[in-house]
Amino acid sequence: MQSLASIFEIPATDLDRAVKFYSNIFTLTIETMDIPGMKMGLFPYKDQSTVGIIIQGEGYLPSTAGLTLYLNAGEDLQVVLSKVEVYGGKVLVSKTSHADESGFFALFIDTEGNRLGLHSPN
Repeated sequence: MQSLASIFEIPATDLDRAVKFYSNIFTLTIETMDIPGMKMGLFPYKDQSTVGIIIQGEGYLPSTAGLTLYLNAGEDLQVVLSKVEVYGGKVLVSKTSHADESGFFALFIDTEGNRLGLHSPN
C-alpha cells in the first residue's frame, strides 16, 4: 500500500474561484467537469496513488472544523504558502517545524472557507 488515503474531496461554494486559487498557489492546471448535480475540479494525478478533487454540489460544505487535510507542497512549502494570501486565502499558521523534525507544516484557509495544511521536507 503506497498511501492510506486514496481520494480526497475539498468542498467549494464557487468552483471557478476555488480552481483559480489552487491552480495559482500550486502552479498547476486543474481539469474541470460538470456532472448532474455537481461541478468538479480534478487535481493532476498521473503516477500518484491519491486523487484530489475540488467539488461543488449539494451536501458539500466548506469548513474550518473537523478533519485537516495536509497537501504536499513540494520541497519547500514556503513557495506555496507565500501565494495563499495573494490569491484570496488566509494563513493561520506560518511555516513551522514538526516536533519530531520530520519536516515542516503550515495551516491556511482557502477561498471557500476550508482549513487545510501544507507539508514539506524543507
